[in-house]
Amino acid sequence: MSEHRRKVAIVTDSTSSLTQAMGQERGIRVVPMYVAFGTQTYRDGIDLDADLFYRLLRDSKRLPTTSQPTAADFVQTYSALSEQAEAIVSIHISHKMSATLDSALSARRELPHVPIYVIDSRSVSMGLGLMAIAAARAAAAGQNAPQVVRLVEGLVPKMNIIFTVETLEYLHKGGRIGGAAALVGFALSIKPVLYVKDGRIEPLEKPRTRRRAIERVLDLVAEQAGSSGAMHAVVLHCAAPDAAQNLAVQMAFRYQCKELLTVEAGPIIGTHAGPGTLGVAFYTV
Repeated sequence: MSEHRRKVAIVTDSTSSLTQAMGQERGIRVVPMYVAFGTQTYRDGIDLDADLFYRLLRDSKRLPTTSQPTAADFVQTYSALSEQAEAIVSIHISHKMSATLDSALSARRELPHVPIYVIDSRSVSMGLGLMAIAAARAAAAGQNAPQVVRLVEGLVPKMNIIFTVETLEYLHKGGRIGGAAALVGFALSIKPVLYVKDGRIEPLEKPRTRRRAIERVLDLVAEQAGSSGAMHAVVLHCAAPDAAQNLAVQMAFRYQCKELLTVEAGPIIGTHAGPGTLGVAFYTV
């Protein structure tokens, strides 16, 4: 048994926008968040996929609520993985957006015999997802847990997420808006460009049209990327596959992408950002 154990198992949560299938394919365990429509609670990515989520969202008078995995969820995950790996690296959504990190830390305290490294990504969606993918790649290449942790901690300050939303209504109602709260008064007349800064969602610019907002996302990617040119990138969207496909074509044309994925951001991001959200997560190499 022991000779088949991996050195490192990688864990993240479903705010990473990684589906269960994407996680399995890459050797990442994705712990689901919870989404509640009224009295019905679903596990994100397990009994609630994006199609069902947007159908329920259209039919629901009230926004769904979301909650983090429990400490018990993480204990169960970590216990199972400790049978298969020597150590666990667990990377999660910014603690300024969710208490998921607290649940993971509580679980770690309950399993003192298992080497578990818990990392605050200070990010969300595929900013977090890209860190988990990089960690899994390093683990598959044989790196040990401290090496994987160093890699991920090095990516935290390099990660960028720039996105635009159809409306600020969802971010406002969900309380995830950070410094973008100041934009709410303009919400009817702008298509804001936002970014994740220091673990919070903050406003960058206030274009008035959707087309201009998408152009600015591309321009801002160029500004953040600087002269490096080479990057790992993901185009992410909430129920906007055609716009995402167009954006991915432009990303591939303008940048040297060592990795370029197009990902539906998933129910948790959809709850807080709303349908029509479109953006890019990336880091330069």
